[in-house]
Amino acid sequence: MARTLLCLGHGHVASALARRLAPEAWTIIGTRRTAAQDATARIVVFDGETAATSLIDLVAAADAVLVSIPPDEEGDLSFRVMGDALRRRTGWTGYLSTTGVYGDRGGGWVFEDDPCAPTSPPPARRVLAERQYLSLPTPAHIFRLPGIYGPGRSALDRLRAGEARRVVKAGLVLSRAHEDDIAAALALSIAQPHAGRIYNVCDDEPAPPQEVTAYAALLLGMAAPREIAFEDANLPQASARFYMDSKRVSNARAKAELGWRPMYPGFREGLRAILDARG
Repeated sequence: MARTLLCLGHGHVASALARRLAPEAWTIIGTRRTAAQDATARIVVFDGETAATSLIDLVAAADAVLVSIPPDEEGDLSFRVMGDALRRRTGWTGYLSTTGVYGDRGGGWVFEDDPCAPTSPPPARRVLAERQYLSLPTPAHIFRLPGIYGPGRSALDRLRAGEARRVVKAGLVLSRAHEDDIAAALALSIAQPHAGRIYNVCDDEPAPPQEVTAYAALLLGMAAPREIAFEDANLPQASARFYMDSKRVSNARAKAELGWRPMYPGFREGLRAILDARG
């Protein structure tokens, strides 16, 4: 029997999950703010303010619901508009959060049970949204994600576009995840739900961002951009936030409980795969 996955916010990760589930005869429905064609899902409109009755009914009835719409100061938009339908759910619900909720750990390791200490408004909003979804009668599964990359949005693409910089901040180390590895973890969770569980989904190799850019340049046969100190980079506030939190994110729980292993355990494997796929 065909099952239905509803993706509230059909972006890169939702599309990757849709591609992964397609061979299993899932019906994939995704929302965007405006009408659009998508190869991986039937798109319906949800503007974050009002929802059609048919969408509200689908939220309550879908076999699985994945939420990835960015929250605002009051929390998750889907929860605000369709909270009653979400409360009626008994099936799998997943919420995509961020490892930014942990804040700055000075390069140390962080685990799911560590306290949240966000250092800027965007991850603080995610903490609020997490609490909303964990408060459901059938609590959601929370997936805390680091920097996400994949085809069309990687250091390779930034170098090709002439947009890459090698900003260096002493001691900064970050975790990251390929979108296909995130999709694999989500699919495993759908198959073996554990309502209310929180998972970090990231690769095995935290690394300074300048190393990623340098390796991407090597793959492309390009000269790497010169290094520039963070203090001299004159970054806009939104970009500077990327360099504020240094931490290594543990993925041990996802491995132990879901049987998940990243296909791309480090950025080198992930970037090579993206380059090879492009040909």
